[in-house]
Amino acid sequence: MALLTVDCLTKRFAGLVANDSISFDLVDGAIFALIGPNGAGKSTLFNLISGFYPPTSGRVRFEGKDITGMPQHKVAGLGLVRTYQLVELFRELTVAENVQVGFHLRSRGGFFSSLARPPWMQKQERAIKKETEEILEFVGLTEQAGVKASQLSYGQQRLLELGRALAAKPTLLLLDEPAAGLTPQETAALSTMIQRINARGITVLLIEHDMELVMNLAQRIIVLDSGRKIAEGTPEQVKADQDVIQAYLGGGTLDE
Repeated sequence: MALLTVDCLTKRFAGLVANDSISFDLVDGAIFALIGPNGAGKSTLFNLISGFYPPTSGRVRFEGKDITGMPQHKVAGLGLVRTYQLVELFRELTVAENVQVGFHLRSRGGFFSSLARPPWMQKQERAIKKETEEILEFVGLTEQAGVKASQLSYGQQRLLELGRALAAKPTLLLLDEPAAGLTPQETAALSTMIQRINARGITVLLIEHDMELVMNLAQRIIVLDSGRKIAEGTPEQVKADQDVIQAYLGGGTLDE
């Protein structure tokens, strides 16, 4: 059974067809990439999969469960977690506090229990603190735990965003242009981090314009153009696909 099944997914905005009957499956445990020229419909597709938008038609199934049109917080609660093109952190909270925000879908309790702080809540708080420390060590931000997120470099903010996503215990992690704005050194560190995340058993689907990063990371690539899927395959198959070459360059090769 596929981890994620996208079945004839379509999204229309008035007269614009942003996604046109897109279908594909993601198997568990691999790294996938979703690529295409600007305006191809990649982020819209992420928004449909993650519950940010309801589709006009088509279905989305995650671990065999129909999640079509399910609210975003419920989708995330099932283990399908995403990041965004622009880093979205709580800039005045510390690095550790930002990671702890990611636990809210997994934690129990409400207003009155937070006032009374019964033993089970104290135990939960200790577990969250311990796991936060482990996540910060994993993403290399232990020394910045008490620093406000606004004081981090842009590359560190990207790593913090990944750490917060990991706190939600994803089975499938959607990364929307994670390398945007990074230096070559930061991009190399990000690539290593994505591989380490995948080695934890987390399936990854990323939108990315850095073709070197995509070709080095992804085992399988899905290509969109003008809202339609035009190709799917291994990096070698995609690089040789004439429809893909035409969409990106009007000829030539993707290595140029």
